[in-house]
Amino acid sequence: MSFVRKFAFNIFAWAIVLAVAFPLFWMLVTSVKPGFELFRRPPTMLPETWTFEHYWHLLERTNFLTYFRNSVILSTVTTFVVVAIGTLGAYSLVRFKFRGRETLAFLVLFTYLLPSVVLIIPLYLLLVNLGLANTIFSLVIAYTTFALPYALWLLRSFMAGIPEDLESAALVDGASRLGAFWDVILPQLLPGIISTALFTFILSWNEYLYALVLVNSDSARPLTTGVMNMLVSSFNIEWSLLMAASVMMSVPLIIVFAFLQSYLTRGFGAGGVKG
Repeated sequence: MSFVRKFAFNIFAWAIVLAVAFPLFWMLVTSVKPGFELFRRPPTMLPETWTFEHYWHLLERTNFLTYFRNSVILSTVTTFVVVAIGTLGAYSLVRFKFRGRETLAFLVLFTYLLPSVVLIIPLYLLLVNLGLANTIFSLVIAYTTFALPYALWLLRSFMAGIPEDLESAALVDGASRLGAFWDVILPQLLPGIISTALFTFILSWNEYLYALVLVNSDSARPLTTGVMNMLVSSFNIEWSLLMAASVMMSVPLIIVFAFLQSYLTRGFGAGGVKG
């Protein structure tokens, strides 16, 4: 019976893996199929003729590289801002004793639970009044509003797991508060910082709604809205180009996640620890 249960569990697990992986496989295959094979009946699993013309078309005849550059800048800057503010905020919530800090921590998490659409109109009006609308910087501000609360809560959980005695020993030895934070806390907090940075980067890279509403210029569009605006119209969808763009959009995330997935898993687990 033990063997049967293990065998059934393996079959079930592999079925889930294949169900999740098949759309990614089909996306990759579609991106290297010539146009005349896309609508063939019955469809072919693998292309009879392999072609990379769709990738060359994206790189040479469209604004894909501009959108790619914007997404890299946007995601990197947002990640840096969120991690920097979140680390300092988590440190203050854990190490400093003040009235209402637990309430403040739960209110921060509550803001993460608000639907993104609730903040679009007031945020848009604020950015227009500040003269920042239709710029990459406006998206940095917008993405920070919904990435920072969860990042702060995640880093707070990591910070609570660092023994306070380590910092106290550094202070007794003559280190300043900033020196103890830099030399003692940050090295211990590194797994949490990396997992938070990954979460923020992935969230910023894939975000669509704010980018659609706040940015209308090709020079500032990220990949999510730029590719859709470029390849999808009311009457036609360039499926091969769209799949090629999707593959190229996924590669950076796959590479980053492959190298740092252990930190991300630890970070999600630590997010449930009561600090």
